[in-house]
Order: sequence, then structure tokens, then C-alpha cells
Amino acid sequence: MRTGRPIPPLTLSTEESDTLERWTRRSTTAQGLAQRARMILSCAAGKSNTRVAREARVTKQTVGRWRTRFLAERIDGLLDEPRPGAPRTVTDAQIEAVLTRTLETHPADATHWSTRWMAKVSGLSRSTVNRIWRAFALQPHRTETFKLSKDPLFIEKVRDIVGLYLNPPDRALVLCVDEKSQIQALDRTQPLLPMRPGQAERRTHDYLRHGTTSLFAALDAKTGKIIGQLHRHHRAIEFRKFLETIDAAVPADLAVHLILDNYGTHKTPSIHRWLVRHPRFHLHFTPTSASWLNLVERWFALLSEKQIKRGAHVSTRALEAAIMAYIALTNSSPKPFIWTKTADEILASVARFCHRISGSGH
Repeated sequence: MRTGRPIPPLTLSTEESDTLERWTRRSTTAQGLAQRARMILSCAAGKSNTRVAREARVTKQTVGRWRTRFLAERIDGLLDEPRPGAPRTVTDAQIEAVLTRTLETHPADATHWSTRWMAKVSGLSRSTVNRIWRAFALQPHRTETFKLSKDPLFIEKVRDIVGLYLNPPDRALVLCVDEKSQIQALDRTQPLLPMRPGQAERRTHDYLRHGTTSLFAALDAKTGKIIGQLHRHHRAIEFRKFLETIDAAVPADLAVHLILDNYGTHKTPSIHRWLVRHPRFHLHFTPTSASWLNLVERWFALLSEKQIKRGAHVSTRALEAAIMAYIALTNSSPKPFIWTKTADEILASVARFCHRISGSGH
């Protein structure tokens, strides 16, 4: 026997049903409004508040509240009510003026606006200017760099390399190869002061140089394992020795596809002769100024961040030992970098960027 207060039936007119269905489908509808529309549609289908709450992952009281508001005010009851608080003191015209100055002008004595200068010329407070910039994701103090490849075979090379990542050939190994040259063994002139509560690690600004080394590395695109070799020089002869190391490490029945940049040591006559004697090796060159296509660059960034940037090495040998230890640690539990974008998506993104900068006026 059912106990408690009876729930009044909820029926929809054709127009109300169409409106609610439209709200649930439109990508521009606020998520809260779309969820309320789905709850009312479920209630109109005869489902209990408990079941609707379970499906919508809200409380039963939430379903009951919106059901009651709909019965009292119909469609208008689902809309957000005006929030209490003080009225706005900054007009749309003032916001537009700040945005226009930020995007289209610069102060007479600087290359970009600061909150202090923008507040002075706009008559607003610094906190107000800061809120406007945050709302429109503007950061005048920041700048980023970019460089577009001018390689005439850019499209063909992108399709070739991305194809190796997304659809690697059978009975073959795809290796991303590059050199991190002139890695400096740096030591501080005085001992480090370790971190402690309320105090960051401190080090002297000056340092001692103890020589350099170069790392030749090949990243297995499928497994994330690293084949690494250190040399004091960065020439074609060292690159050939590294190719021989790769040849010895890869099973003889597998073809080897190497993704490389356009550095001169990769294209010397001695390298060409070596490749002729080892026909299972196939070289794929990245476009000029497009090293981001080579996944080993991402691993080099991790190596720099975790071992080199803040490391203190008293000799080149100590630096090389730290690098080889990091390679061993990587290979003990390798994690591949997963390439997700297709060649068409990359080329479309580059095309959009070219279109943007073509009208920049610079």
C-alpha cells in the first residue's frame, strides 16, 4: 500500500514537449537547463521521482523541486531566476573599450598593457581590469613563439610520418631518432641549500663547466623503450656507430623505419653507403622546422626536466652516468607517447593558423 503525499500527474502539451526536446539537443543550451528539461521529460513519461533522480544522478528532492516549479509555472519555471546582489557598475561600453585598447593598441612607453596602465587610462580599478582580462582569457604580459615550416614537401612528409605512428607497417619497428648535443655538465660554485619548510631549495647563480656530451637516442614508438648511446662528439661517424647499435639491438627479421630530422650528419656519403649495406633500414625525414613531429623530442624534454635542468654534475662522467641511469629507469617501465591527431587534422590546423596570421597586418 502506497503511503505519503500523492505526486500530481505531469502532462505536456505538444509545444512544451517540442521545446524541452530542443533544449536537450542544442549544444548551446546551458547544461543545467538541459538537465532540467530531461528530468521533466522523464517525469512526463510516467517515471517516479526516485527513478528520474537515479538516472540524472541528482537527489530525489531536486527532481521534486523542478517538477513542482514546472507544474506551477510551466516552461518559464525551468529558467534561472535573476540572482540577488548589487547591480553592475561597469557598463558594456566600458568593457568593450578595455578589450579594444588591449587588442588593438599599446601604451606609448611599452609594448603591452599592464593592469596599472589600463586602469589609469580607462578609469576603472586594477581589479576590474584584471577580471575583464580573465573573463576574455587575455594575458598581455605573456608571449609565445611559433615557426611555420617552409619545406616544399611539408604535406607529403606529415602524411608519411603520421602514417607510421597511426598505422605502423607489419614486421617492422618504428624508431624516432635524434641527438641531444652539447649537454653541459654543470656544477654550482657552492653547495646547494636543500629545501625545508617555508624555504625553497637555493643554489648559486653561477656555475662551473665540466665539459659536454651528446646523447644519441632512438625511441620505440610502440613500446616507449629507449636505445641510447653517449659520445663526446656529434659527427657522422658517431651517428654511424649509433646506427650499428640500433642494428644490433633490433631483431634481424624486422624492418627498421627511422624518423629523423634534416641535420647534416644524417645525410653524408658515409651514411648513404652504410644504408646501402643495410637495406632493412628506411629513413623518414621530418619537414624543416617541424621537430614536433618527432616523438623522441618529447622524451628529451622529460630528460631535461627530470635530470639535467636542476642537476649538479661534478664531471662529464657523472652527467653521463645520470643520463644512462634515467634511460635504464625509462626502460624498466616504458610508457609510449600516444599519437592521436591524423594528418588531415594537422594540416587543417596549420591552414587555419596560416589564415589567421595572413590577416594580422604584420
